[in-house]
Amino acid sequence: MTKKQERDRARRRWEKQQAAAAANADRRGRTTRIVAIAATVAIVVALVGGLALSLRPDKPAKPQQTAAGCAQPPQPLGTSAKLELPDKALAKGETWTATLTTNCGDIVLDLDGAKAPQAVSSFIQLARADYWINSPCHRLGVGEGFKLLQCGDPTGAGDGSPGYGFGVENAPKDGSYKRGQVAMARTSDPKAGNGGQFFIINGDTSLPDPDGYTVFGTVTKGLDIVDKIAAAGVQPGGESETIGAPVAPISILRVAVTEKKA
Repeated sequence: MTKKQERDRARRRWEKQQAAAAANADRRGRTTRIVAIAATVAIVVALVGGLALSLRPDKPAKPQQTAAGCAQPPQPLGTSAKLELPDKALAKGETWTATLTTNCGDIVLDLDGAKAPQAVSSFIQLARADYWINSPCHRLGVGEGFKLLQCGDPTGAGDGSPGYGFGVENAPKDGSYKRGQVAMARTSDPKAGNGGQFFIINGDTSLPDPDGYTVFGTVTKGLDIVDKIAAAGVQPGGESETIGAPVAPISILRVAVTEKKA
């Protein structure tokens, strides 16, 4: 074999090696690009999936066992307030009409601004401030001599406050409360324990506190709604077998108050 032939053969071997190397490099490049594209797609899918999860609305609350004629109650807003105690002159010593729109229908009250001016003034202010929007009535009493529905706490926990307190007015001396009366619920402090919570009395009730509870209104329509809630009973695990959260939920959706014309 001549030297020229050896050189030609060596060049051909080198060209084959270079071609093979180039082919391998091209395959590696394609593989790398495919892996990169796949990784990018996976990241985009994950981001889109995460975004979709973040934008998905909260899982709706489990439906509750409502009384006949009642809609499902809304979720409570879960907040109290920081308001100032209004002047008792706001009630003007007049009678006011309050309409409590609930998920079970309207409960209408007459408020006595003459006998309980501070309680009625507070009620007017809280209604105008939309304090009671979507607030559950959290406590029910169905026992003998203790028949009432306690409402007025926007948190639904029983410890919400409008940010102020005031003293007892117009409390019965014998501790007896009659069906249809509306009275302020309060803490143990009779001088500043009233706030935004109140009782709707749906049967003769004895509350033998020496300082009593402010009677500030009377139910003129919708007491049958309270009776219906009471008939469903109380949830287990409350204060007793006859005092606790109502089995059939009821919430105040909004409250409107107007001065009653003579």
